[in-house]
Amino acid sequence: MHPIIVSFGPITVYSFGVMLALAFLTAGNVLGRELGRRGMDPEFASSMVLWAAVGGLAGSRVLSIFDDWDAFLAHPFGFIFTGAGFVFYGGLLGGFATVTFFIWSRRLSWLRVADSIAPGLAIGQAIGRIGCLLAGDGDWGTPTTVPWAMRYPNAIIGWDDWLKHNGLPPDTLVHPAPIYETFGYGIVFLILWSMRRSPQPDGLVIWWYLLLSATVRFLVEFVRVNPRLAFGLSEAQFISLALIAVAAVLIWRTNEAGTVAAPAQVRSTGPPAA
Repeated sequence: MHPIIVSFGPITVYSFGVMLALAFLTAGNVLGRELGRRGMDPEFASSMVLWAAVGGLAGSRVLSIFDDWDAFLAHPFGFIFTGAGFVFYGGLLGGFATVTFFIWSRRLSWLRVADSIAPGLAIGQAIGRIGCLLAGDGDWGTPTTVPWAMRYPNAIIGWDDWLKHNGLPPDTLVHPAPIYETFGYGIVFLILWSMRRSPQPDGLVIWWYLLLSATVRFLVEFVRVNPRLAFGLSEAQFISLALIAVAAVLIWRTNEAGTVAAPAQVRSTGPPAA
């Protein structure tokens, strides 16, 4: 675990930031390929990634404020501008809101663009969780004796404080939950990518993304240290269950409609991606 990759005087390169940048770049590349394949301008990908980054970071921070209201009130400025404590579902909502604005401003098909976004979003999550692992962003798992268990003594969020709060010894080993999510979201990406082999009704890929990614998060939460709200489930698990239910209905309705639309004719400023 290495939160800091290298330091040059006042300049510090953090592993989480590097992996986050790599996640956005990879997602943007996949998005550009999908936009071109679906008859849209692949050059839109870079703009969408920028909008997603701004909206995602803002939405993630807003939800983290609600999740830890007391800490926000104690140090509001520091809480907002810290490099830790981002909440994924807040980022997902914020990113989709800003990207939706971009889609509507360009008069594009929301479902078709969302289908193009889904595979890149999954692989971006897989890469981003590696950054969480390297940084120790407070999303480690519960104590375990599995052979691949880890410790987070250099975590950017207080590993030592967590041990003391739970009465655990310094040599406690825990589930590396971010690794589980990386594998899970990697599988989601492969499933979504394989759906390219045959025509799909507009919207089917994004609905499958929501169902599969929410399922991964729901399962991993059982070994994460997030607080439980009710019935032994965390906030993220309740959100996941809601997304799974909504996505299942939308998948059923999309399959019932069963219409595969022809590629959209959209103004292009460059050649389609290969």
